[in-house]
Amino acid sequence: MQDVQIRHDWTIEEIREIYNTPLLELVFRAASVHRQTQDTAEVQVCTLLSIKTGGCSEDCSYCPQAARYNTDINVHGLLQKDAVLAYAQKAREAGSTRFCMGAAWREVRDNRDFDRVLDMVKGVNEMGMEVCCTLGMLTEIQAQKLADAGLYAYNHNLDTSGEYYEQIITTRTYDDRLRTLENVQKAGVSVCCGGIIGLGESHEDRIGMLHTLSNLAKHPDSVPINALTRVKGTPLENMPKVAFWDMVRMIATTRLVIPKAMVRLSAGRAEMSIAEQAMCFMAGANSIFTGEKLLTTDNPSFEEDHMMFELLGLKARAAFKDHEVQEPIMINN
Repeated sequence: MQDVQIRHDWTIEEIREIYNTPLLELVFRAASVHRQTQDTAEVQVCTLLSIKTGGCSEDCSYCPQAARYNTDINVHGLLQKDAVLAYAQKAREAGSTRFCMGAAWREVRDNRDFDRVLDMVKGVNEMGMEVCCTLGMLTEIQAQKLADAGLYAYNHNLDTSGEYYEQIITTRTYDDRLRTLENVQKAGVSVCCGGIIGLGESHEDRIGMLHTLSNLAKHPDSVPINALTRVKGTPLENMPKVAFWDMVRMIATTRLVIPKAMVRLSAGRAEMSIAEQAMCFMAGANSIFTGEKLLTTDNPSFEEDHMMFELLGLKARAAFKDHEVQEPIMINN
């Protein structure tokens, strides 16, 4: 595989020009860069479990877990470690190599619940899976505690551009999010950071978000691209469905400006056909969440994704591939 130039000085104008490239040419260019940097037959297979659901004090306009919205989700406190590890084992046996645990918290607090999460991280790490968490804002000390427990990655999305952010969330700032990313990187933990399209943002906002991500001192190792899941009871429940071609364009642009990242085709995949997902993989996506739920919303099952992998000739990327710890785990029947 050839090296491509990794840049941290992209301008808005340069990203805009890439984003507005005619679609088929854009996909061709992204596929070419993808082929130079990664094995295009490999897809990182991740599973996401909500370990604490609902009751969040934030006002994220898209989120069914915000306490202020009436979304009829099944609210529950922090799960027991045994239940989490059992689900992680099921995911591993189905082919997942990364296991992500999400808690509906505004920020991590130094209490017994955090101690329990640290114990969960240790348990999943001992299974040989990459462990990821998304728990809200973190201090530098908390990030280091997670790293010491064996955390591999931390997800903390920017969601949108800095300019549009306050239209979606008012209970924390864009700088709060960037500060958490900085704390995670200081602890030596891999950063997973992307956003959502379909929030009512403009194309310029999408370009602006990619400008922020691509100009970080260290690029995120994973960039999830989510299509808004319209949940009844949230302020954005009546937004139109994101156009499939907008997802393709966003994925391809991400691949070109952050070329070595795992670009995750995330929320919205349940509404895509296999042919549409294949187009996203062609445009540079090489990571998915599999399993029936994405926290609280629907997602393709392990069985559906196994069938897609068989059809498209894809294989699961090994856990810790960059560290050469284990052989690839294939998705099982």
